Amino acid sequence: MIIILVASVSGLCGAGLFVKMMPLNSLTDQNNVITNGRMVNYSAAIGEGLDFVKASEIATPSVVFIKTTSEVQHSNGFGWFFGFDPFGSIGEVASTGSGVILSKDGYIVTNNHVIKGAKTIEVVLNKTKRTFKAKLIGSHASSDLALLKIDAENLSAIQFANSDHLKVGEWVLAVGNPFNLTSTVTAGIVSAKGRNISIVNDQFPIESFIQTDAAINPGNSGGALVDLNGNLVGINTAIASKTGSYVGYGFAIPSKIVAKIIKDLKEFGHVQRAFSGISVEDIDGELANKYKNQQSGVYINMVSESCPDAKKYLQSTDIILKINGHEIENKSMYDEQMAYYRPGDKITIAILRDGKTIEKIIELVNEDGGISEYKPILLSSEILGGEFESVTKAQKDLFKINSGIKILKIKQGRLANMGFAEGYIIVSVNQAKDQLPNDIIKSIERSQGRLILEIITPNGQKSINQFYNY
Repeated sequence: MIIILVASVSGLCGAGLFVKMMPLNSLTDQNNVITNGRMVNYSAAIGEGLDFVKASEIATPSVVFIKTTSEVQHSNGFGWFFGFDPFGSIGEVASTGSGVILSKDGYIVTNNHVIKGAKTIEVVLNKTKRTFKAKLIGSHASSDLALLKIDAENLSAIQFANSDHLKVGEWVLAVGNPFNLTSTVTAGIVSAKGRNISIVNDQFPIESFIQTDAAINPGNSGGALVDLNGNLVGINTAIASKTGSYVGYGFAIPSKIVAKIIKDLKEFGHVQRAFSGISVEDIDGELANKYKNQQSGVYINMVSESCPDAKKYLQSTDIILKINGHEIENKSMYDEQMAYYRPGDKITIAILRDGKTIEKIIELVNEDGGISEYKPILLSSEILGGEFESVTKAQKDLFKINSGIKILKIKQGRLANMGFAEGYIIVSVNQAKDQLPNDIIKSIERSQGRLILEIITPNGQKSINQFYNY
């Protein structure tokens, strides 16, 4: 009885003291919290007039769920001996991702890595859950984008916003299907722009990502990053993580790049990419000191023969400051600006040379050095199980080679058995020099026993590989 009496009195005294010292409004207003003696209003902190609900309702119907199946070769552990695994088996693997509806008649954009190597592609609509077989119109490894088409009408097409106008600190929403959780919306801000994180596995990557802290996870790839009007500002593509899951760093392809790439794929089936005939790099500390603490811009380290105007007007050691009036702070910004143009377009480049800023007008060329539409030379081989294209002048200049073929698609055949993937360049066969594209294919088809291939990987690494009993 004494213990109960003491506990009751203590509780009543404590409650009375709490009510007397704490203002009544702080107990009833759920939007206010006392922090270190200072009143914080969370509603005001988020911002007046923000409407995540409206943006979600507008954008969510335009984001679809993508399911793919691909063939894979399962290893039985003998690859270390043969250079490939002759006893491996073929199986299927299912993958998922997201896509964004671009038009009412069924054009859909997604990431190239979502559909790469897919045997079948299915698209599931958000509201009705109807499922469609999708046709691949075209893909572009350098930007990690792909265009699909489904046979449907009256779809909810998303509206584009100009990603150039997006500011660091603006609110954005990520819409997608992470971990098969369809129609998921997360919110965050634009953390940075013009990020290069070296994830695009291609010889001429375009990386100038929008960084956001809106939660993005596996399955969000190909989904929409939208502003508070529900308009597209980017395609969610990657995360930076040591665990494979979201830790605060998501990256999206800017909508202005998406618009140009998709327009090319729809019109030509492949991207009409413009080249300036130069190679550039960021200005590091040593270069900054050499050029009197010049911080912004990109340094020209090589001028090739592929672009006549570049050879005529630009020099290695020039620093590019602007392209058509747009400030160029780093290489990713340079790559982004170049991604907007087509062969034959003329651009004004402001450069720093000998301490003076001058402007030069450059006519851009295509991958093979011309100014008209580029049409790749396509080749195929049933024996090798692959589709190829002849290497371009731009690739020859970059890698200092005279010939070669690039692998576009891998099917079942010798190439798959040898462990090759899309994007590899085969330069020579059995050390024969300067072979024509058809001769390279025929040499591999006819070769028996030991095979020596000089190759360039998608990320630009050169190597010589030997294969036996392939």
